[in-house]
Amino acid sequence: MTALTLSTAAAPGLRADAIVIGVAKGANGPSVAPGAEAVDKAYDGRLAGVLETLGASGAEGEVTKLPAPSGFKAPVVVAVGLGAEPEKDAGFDAEALRRAAGAAARALAGAKKAAFALPLTDAADAGVVAEGVLLGAYSFDAYKESAKETKPAKGNGKAPLAEAALLGGKPRDKAYKAAIERAAAVAEELNRARDLVNTPPNDLNPEAFAAVAQAAAKEHGIKVQVLDEKALTKGGYGGILGVGAGSASGPRLVKLSYTSPKAKKSLAFVGKGITYDSGGISLKPAGHNETMKCDMAGAAAVFAAVVAAARLGLEVNVTGWLALAENMPSGSATRPGDVLRMYSGKTVEVLNTDAEGRLVLADALWAASLEKPDAIIDVATLTGAMMLALGSRTYGIMANDDAFRSAVHEAAEESGEPAWPMPLPEHLRKGMDSPTADIANMGERMGGGLVAGLFLREFVGEGITWAHLDIAGPAFNEGGPFGYTPKGGTGTAVRTLVRIAELAAAGELG
Repeated sequence: MTALTLSTAAAPGLRADAIVIGVAKGANGPSVAPGAEAVDKAYDGRLAGVLETLGASGAEGEVTKLPAPSGFKAPVVVAVGLGAEPEKDAGFDAEALRRAAGAAARALAGAKKAAFALPLTDAADAGVVAEGVLLGAYSFDAYKESAKETKPAKGNGKAPLAEAALLGGKPRDKAYKAAIERAAAVAEELNRARDLVNTPPNDLNPEAFAAVAQAAAKEHGIKVQVLDEKALTKGGYGGILGVGAGSASGPRLVKLSYTSPKAKKSLAFVGKGITYDSGGISLKPAGHNETMKCDMAGAAAVFAAVVAAARLGLEVNVTGWLALAENMPSGSATRPGDVLRMYSGKTVEVLNTDAEGRLVLADALWAASLEKPDAIIDVATLTGAMMLALGSRTYGIMANDDAFRSAVHEAAEESGEPAWPMPLPEHLRKGMDSPTADIANMGERMGGGLVAGLFLREFVGEGITWAHLDIAGPAFNEGGPFGYTPKGGTGTAVRTLVRIAELAAAGELG
């Protein structure tokens, strides 16, 4: 991962491959953002005009490169757009800084060192810029021969930016140091979640995912328990077993427990971990299964968030539940019409084997409920319906408590993860009535994302506050990279979960 430093050095005298500055979109053209005063001075105060001549406008994510002024030890200046110029005396939005830093870091792939002279008004700004740099510099090259040191570089593959110096930072200030350390811990674990999502399913089956979790738990002092097929059968986890029945790779339920001796609150995070989703007997059509390695993104987010909480030493108990299975068609696979007896004791008539995420989550939600946490949050790439409702960059939030749903929404927005509160209309529950079992795994087609939320609610213990995050849209970016978001796995929901844990530790979650 890119190395981070805080620096009080002046931009002209710093040895680096590039100096990164911010440019805002003003009413009369681009304007140079605070932090770049020394650079602008070296252009005789005409930097904004030069950038405009080169076609720069200051629009968000726009990157413009130009030769550095005479006397600079860095050969290149990289101007990155921050979007609309803020009102007088107002600073730049945190997400604007994060995205600009990410875009610049991505544009500087192959560079050894870059100095970031973006607007830093306080330690919080330093933290978001650091986060943007680390997330923007991400690259998944594990399967590329061109990335191996023993082979010459081929194509356009370049190593991520090696080092970033944040100018205007205060190396000896405790708040600044803490902000950088937090950014590094969260970004490193988020990037680990991205790696998991991007790993092909022939290398990441439930057993392999569990092994990754066990190794990380050992490294960071987290207690881990893995239930294999035998233990799941003995325990009566019919949902997880039913989904995994058609695969040669057996299912797993992984429990990760981070505890703090000073904790006053406990949280449970539950993640859907379908390492590959073919749809099962209700097979997905061609064109709908090529990216289904990403169907374990919820479990990856939960795993990363628990490890990040441990690394940050948060004063809250956090338990992560990873419900892992591979959904495949075979002679042993669950059929439409089968009835599964879930861990809670309820029976579910399976009308569609491609509505499998809710089945593994149901068992894990009940297991989490038995420990009586203060709140449960599940995370899942659950429904295409949520993508139709909110698009590819925003996830939906449902909950059994309006205040908690609002708190999760605020935490998501504060973390830079677009989300939107969604309802759980009671009239949709009737559509899941089954003449054979306690409930069916399908209901009305319209409002399918909400129906899925209502199904999950059935498996949350009475009196426990719960929220459901349907990250089907933003979990995997099939388009081009933007800001600090790469193509492929994004690590969506990691930052929201970490922020929720921080709020709980501070006694501010409610």
